Amino acid sequence: MDWMPLLSTLAGAVIGIAATVIADRNRWKREEARHALEVRREVYTEFVSALKTAGEEMRAVALGDHMSESARDAAVREAVRGTGIYTASERLWLVGPSQVVAAGNEAFHSLRAIRDAYARGVAVDSAEAAPLIARRRAAMAEMRRLMREDLGIGSLDIE
Repeated sequence: MDWMPLLSTLAGAVIGIAATVIADRNRWKREEARHALEVRREVYTEFVSALKTAGEEMRAVALGDHMSESARDAAVREAVRGTGIYTASERLWLVGPSQVVAAGNEAFHSLRAIRDAYARGVAVDSAEAAPLIARRRAAMAEMRRLMREDLGIGSLDIE
């Protein structure tokens, strides 16, 4: 019996199956990478939006009239808490690469510094608030730059 045709057929089948498995694995990896990118895009958008909303909410509270220092403090803190920033921050910590998480953490802490100043009674447009606001703007710009880089979007060159 001639084994060559049988071995050739078997070798062809093994090569075909191996090629299919490799192609399927590569396709799965691409889909997983695409999905991970989409999850990061969603998390980044949620976090940046929460930071912006928190900033606007606490600014609005700080511009308002308050009967007492404790009422102002409570109102500013509640304005931030109500934006979902803490949940968004945790999501960022779970899925973001370390450089984005570090930049996001800096932006978050710069927002908290402004929150604490407004809670103490610092006026929104005061000289005391100006460096805090500048720090927050710089932190937000760096965070956005790193997020865009991670998403493969490229820089805006406008911040």
